[in-house]
This record gives sequence, structure tokens and C-alpha cells, in this order.
Amino acid sequence: MAKPAGPGAAKLTHFDTAGNAHMVEVGEKPETARVAIATGTITMEPATAKQIAAGAIGKGDVLGIARIAGIQAAKRTAELIPLCHPLRLTGVEVDLAVGARAVTIVATVKCFDRSGVEMEALTAVSAAALTIYDMCKAIDRGMEIGEIRLQEKRGGKSGLWTRGARTPVRRRTAATKR
Repeated sequence: MAKPAGPGAAKLTHFDTAGNAHMVEVGEKPETARVAIATGTITMEPATAKQIAAGAIGKGDVLGIARIAGIQAAKRTAELIPLCHPLRLTGVEVDLAVGARAVTIVATVKCFDRSGVEMEALTAVSAAALTIYDMCKAIDRGMEIGEIRLQEKRGGKSGLWTRGARTPVRRRTAATKR
């Protein structure tokens, strides 16, 4: 049975009172605009990064295909992560930037729903990175996927959370003023 430790620890909502995993009931929650931004990197040999930037990878447009993979993955997150709710996404952006030794991936996912889109943003970044690996593995099997993390989430009961902030920033909305 997984339980949070210490006083004031957050309740793990994916466990019932007996400690069994379950899907959280969100039917009574208000629908709100929600946004999540996640980032990640895939590091590689400099020659691989140069070939990606030049569009010279034999399998095709690595960045374009990785972008589509990230968008598709965000849309299918509930099929991949067992306790995620299917959401009505209103937008998915996947931006990729090639550096000297890495591709940086930024996914921004938006919806107007009862549950947040953090998992969709993280899944988008993961799928984009895995796609880059797949398309380039013939020339660089030593690539490393890493630093996948949530940078920001907005909306819902908890309001705004930003990486690096000491505590969550909570905005009072009409729903939380009651």
C-alpha cells in the first residue's frame, strides 16, 4: 500500500482507502482551461546533430516526423498510461531545436476539461525523443534520452505551478472562492 509520508504530505489520489489503484472520479470537477508544458532532450554525437539539422538523415525529415509523433502521442496518452482520463485536447505544439550535441523538445498541450494535461505533455516529449532515436539509431546507437520533466502547469483547482517555484502558486478562481 502506497501512502504519503509525513505531516502535510499530498494525498495520492490514484489509491483508494484500501491502497488499491483506481481511476480518480472527476465527474463533479468543473471544466477549466488547462495548459501543461514539458521539456526533454536527446543527446547525441555532434555529427548526428549536424545531419539532423541539415535534413540529411536517410529515413527522412527527423524533426517533422518527431513533431507528428509527439502530437499523436499526446492525443493517445489515455491509451498508454493506465489511470489517465481521455481528454478533449484543444491544442498540441511540439517544438524541436537542434543544438551542437542535442535536440531539445518542448511540448505545450492545452485542453478545456476536468483533468490536467501534464501526462499528455510528458508523453508528447517522450514520443518525440523516441522517434528521433529510432530514426537515427543506425548512425548513433549511443544517443541518450533524458531530462524529461514538467516545466509548468496552469488551470484546475491548484492553479499555476512552475518548476523552480518554492511552493505552488495558487490563483483563486470562481470555483475556489466558494
